[in-house]
Amino acid sequence: MKYAGLDIGLKRIGLAICLQSYIVTPCDAILRKNRNQAAKDVDEFLQTWGIETLVVGLPKNGSSSQEMQRRIQHFVSLLEFKKEIFYQDEYGSSLEAKSMMQGITKQKRDGKIDSMAAKIILERFLQK
Repeated sequence: MKYAGLDIGLKRIGLAICLQSYIVTPCDAILRKNRNQAAKDVDEFLQTWGIETLVVGLPKNGSSSQEMQRRIQHFVSLLEFKKEIFYQDEYGSSLEAKSMMQGITKQKRDGKIDSMAAKIILERFLQK
């Protein structure tokens, strides 16, 4: 089974894949210019890797979580991906990713932290 994890943000979409066993690898993030371009880029990524199951991070707690849930679910509805889609609580994944990356990479906006958050989200799902 080939899995992909998404950490959908307003500026970038973090990506991670699991192609065999339970080894999850972060991939280059997608810079989000607009939602149609981003959905097309995500679809291309999923097709290129032959992904069979998609795991999307969804905020369950917090003051703005309902609005972000709505935005994320709308974005997922734009995808042409017609296989299994699961939502995984992403609580704390970005903070965890930042602390893991501290000292390894400068805190620049290149999407590495977003993709590390996607990796954490996918790992949480696979550990269930």
